[in-house]
Amino acid sequence: MSGAPLTLQRADESALEDIETLLAENDLPSADVRTSSARFYVAYDGDDRIGIGGLERYGTDGLLRSVVVERSARGKGYGTTLCDALERRARIDGLETLYLLTTTAAGFFAGRGYEELERSDAPAAIRRTSEFRELCPASATCMRKSL
Repeated sequence: MSGAPLTLQRADESALEDIETLLAENDLPSADVRTSSARFYVAYDGDDRIGIGGLERYGTDGLLRSVVVERSARGKGYGTTLCDALERRARIDGLETLYLLTTTAAGFFAGRGYEELERSDAPAAIRRTSEFRELCPASATCMRKSL
């Protein structure tokens, strides 16, 4: 990772196609990128796009979703830095707890302080999201973290 700080920029309409492509290339749900209430962010190290992530707000609860680092930037600590930035953004936005579903990164998120829970124990608003209802398989690990 270079010495430049990672910056998040809220994705505008022109970035959505790139976000959908990056998600699809990494086997992450992309069907609702344009229709969900999620705010997507693009992370940069200087001028280099490093990754993306999204936050959906439901009162003081939020859904962390679609976090992915560009293949060329993996293994350099950007995943941690990107999650730090998204969690910071969530706190600024008044979120107190983040939830997520993952099929491949439970260990990574556990190391960040997320705890596993039954999907049925997530708040009703989170369970009603398209991620929970249809896009993520029932086998996905549900996790939460208090901010």
